[in-house]
Amino acid sequence: MKKPILFLVSTLILVLCNNCSQHKSEMDKFVDNLLKQMTVEEKIGQLNLLPIGFDVTGPRLSENVEQKIKDGLVGGVFNTFTPNAVRKLQEIAVNQTRLKIPLIFGYDVIHGHKTIFPVPLGMSATWDTLLIERCATAAADEASADGLHWTFSPMVDIVRDPRWGRVSESAGEDAFLGSEIAKAFVRGYEQGDLSKQNTIMSCVKHFALYGASEAGRDYNTVDMSRIRMYNEYLPPYKAAVEIGVSSVMTSFNEIDGIPASGNKWLLTELLRNNWNFGGFVVTDYSAIMEMENHGSGDKAKVSEMSINAGVDMDMVSEYFVDELLSLIKEGKVKEQTIDVACRRILEAKYKLGLFADPYRGLSDKRAETQILNKEKLALSKEAAVKSITLLKNDNNILPLDASKKIAFIGDLVKDQRNLTGNWSGAGDYKDAVSLWMALEKQFGENKFFYSKGCNIIDDVELSAELNKYGTQITIDTKSPQQLINEAVQTAMKADVIVAVLGESFGMSGEAASRSNIELPSNQQALLKALKTTGKPVVLVLMNGRPLALQWEHNNIDAILETWFAGTMAGEAIADILFGKANPSGKITMSFPRNTGQIPVYYNYKHTGRPFSQNEKYTSKYLDVSNEPLYHFGHGLSYTQFSYSDIQLSDTVMKENGNITASVTLTNTGKTAGEEIVQLYIRDIVGSITRPVKELKGFKKIMLQPGESQKVEFIITQDLLKFYNSDLEYVAEQGEFHIFIGGSSTTDNKSRFILK
Repeated sequence: MKKPILFLVSTLILVLCNNCSQHKSEMDKFVDNLLKQMTVEEKIGQLNLLPIGFDVTGPRLSENVEQKIKDGLVGGVFNTFTPNAVRKLQEIAVNQTRLKIPLIFGYDVIHGHKTIFPVPLGMSATWDTLLIERCATAAADEASADGLHWTFSPMVDIVRDPRWGRVSESAGEDAFLGSEIAKAFVRGYEQGDLSKQNTIMSCVKHFALYGASEAGRDYNTVDMSRIRMYNEYLPPYKAAVEIGVSSVMTSFNEIDGIPASGNKWLLTELLRNNWNFGGFVVTDYSAIMEMENHGSGDKAKVSEMSINAGVDMDMVSEYFVDELLSLIKEGKVKEQTIDVACRRILEAKYKLGLFADPYRGLSDKRAETQILNKEKLALSKEAAVKSITLLKNDNNILPLDASKKIAFIGDLVKDQRNLTGNWSGAGDYKDAVSLWMALEKQFGENKFFYSKGCNIIDDVELSAELNKYGTQITIDTKSPQQLINEAVQTAMKADVIVAVLGESFGMSGEAASRSNIELPSNQQALLKALKTTGKPVVLVLMNGRPLALQWEHNNIDAILETWFAGTMAGEAIADILFGKANPSGKITMSFPRNTGQIPVYYNYKHTGRPFSQNEKYTSKYLDVSNEPLYHFGHGLSYTQFSYSDIQLSDTVMKENGNITASVTLTNTGKTAGEEIVQLYIRDIVGSITRPVKELKGFKKIMLQPGESQKVEFIITQDLLKFYNSDLEYVAEQGEFHIFIGGSSTTDNKSRFILK
């Protein structure tokens, strides 16, 4: 007699659950046994994370650090990779320590390991979570082949101030999209099973609220209400925790007057107790030490605060190693607290399979075959193509006609150094394909005109400061005016001018805040000179943040945002410029008209005196529009798309029910293309004021010319929920407006009632 399918499924679930319980008990038993053998000093040592550099011959170890590893006083290291270097360090830990506990190796694998993908802000412009997951998986494969177990990624801070350099590492200004991208990165790195040799642990950062640093200045103060935290800034961290992220990194800023690394409400009440996070917490670089500068106390006090708040691993400062033993003896820290923190580190190593095989995945052959292979380079190019965003295209100047005479002008045309962007980790810029290299490969030498036109910046002092950190800016011996004159002469020979301008990679990223986010003045001068030629001008941007481009928008025919697009940047840009690929990226952070507008973002709230052009006493500027230059979700294509009116399955949603909203999307142009269809919802009346609209869904649709497709979104009550004044997560009855279109400015609207 055949058993019912339900019985078989139930039996399978029971077996799987038993296996999970058995695995967990085996880990618990192993860790319990190990903890019983450890001295307090050895337990504290597991909480110590140190940076160790290396060169081609292996790790550079001072005698002191080597002795600390031998004494079991180091739990993990970062900035060391390659099979050779990792093996040498791991051999010390497993052969020369009393308990043979392996080290964990971490590194900043932010947007690729050696095959570099677009900077995360560029990756987010793809709106393609499956692609982002694939890129994270590829990065994990390379990193693990190079001896790494752990990445300090994803960075999921919500960002609304492009003066802050670290917006380049983010997914932009929206919590819904940021949450989906956070989950994609975690899935890609960890693949649900850290025992696989091609996975690495992820680390969500910076917990929490770091993206709201005042004045866009790195490491600065953050202060906001709990309601804003819960509704606008915390969701991506929570999403990463819910999907199973293995570690969390604290932020540098304070929260409610207490630095994050010493904030018990943040790390224990919220993260552990409310969100049920089961992994371990690591500080950012020397964050415990920096609590002294915040004014939180001396070395002993900030160490006490951090361990009692819920920090498990101290990055760099070694305050735990220096202070915890004394704090235990003084009764200020319980030994049980150390045990719990140590257990979390040991569990991570167990899940990675390091106790079974400390040299997990180490193989020179694997590194040779998996790093920078053709599949990963193809993926890098795919990601670059899909991240590139067409901001403006008057008179369809793009795509370019290769039969025309074209002048490529700008310091970045032939540049490789900046293509991989900031936080390119182990990537070598010499592997990157420049735009000029790609053009010569595709069209042959001497096909196009070229002139440098200007330096990236003319500021000698700033370039010297940036060059301290590897930026490699060179100031031409020719004067700025000579460079411009040569560029204009070159441009006069052409039918179309392509100016490739933007930032050096060192002008965005950590410790790279800018008070003025326009193009450097010398680049603006070049553009204005090129404009006087009367030729059509295409501006190709390379940068790590939204820029203020009001003059450029008003005067340049086409603007293509390419971000820092990674190893295969040049080929991707060339394909877009000449129409081999159709741009489909859409920005995830609003571009302001000028720096004075900042912060500017799409999901703002109405005031009691909303903007009116005809009324003086309303919320507005005298000298500029309230609206950004380019809105969240904006991005053009070489084809055109039309949207039908929204169709709703019902105009009333009952409690715990749902309705379906749909549109018909049509490619009305002559080129195949992808469109990112975006769903926004507005809660008209709430117990707390609600944003003018909020992203609640998106789908990326490929259509051939003339093709149509019905695009559906299921709207559930969960999509209508928010945190009220009591921090209860609720959906309130009443009227809702729904918008579906190609950007946050869509006016394609319908309405329904929640009863």
